[in-house]
Amino acid sequence: MTLYIDPPSWPGHGRMWSHLVSDASYDELHVFAAGLGVPRRAFERDHYDLPAHRYADAVAAGAVEVSSREVVRLLRASGLRRPKRRQTSQPDA
Repeated sequence: MTLYIDPPSWPGHGRMWSHLVSDASYDELHVFAAGLGVPRRAFERDHYDLPAHRYADAVAAGAVEVSSREVVRLLRASGLRRPKRRQTSQPDA
C-alpha cells in the first residue's frame, strides 16, 4: 500500500492545501485518511485535500512526497483519475 502527497501549494479558504492520493484503490486511501483523522468530506472525486498543517502527519504515517505533476500521473496510470465534469451552459428559457 502506497499513498502519495504533493506539497501544500494549492490555495483555498485562507490556507494552503496538499492532495493525498492512492495509486491502487480508493479503499486504501479512505483507510489511510481515516487513520489520520481526516474527515470523509475532505475527499474530492479522486483525492483528499489536506491542509498544510497536516502534511507532516501524512508523511510521518507513510505517505510518499511527490510533485503535483506526479500526483496526476499516478492517478491517470492507475485508472483512478476522476476529472472535474465540465459545466454545460443551459439555454435561456
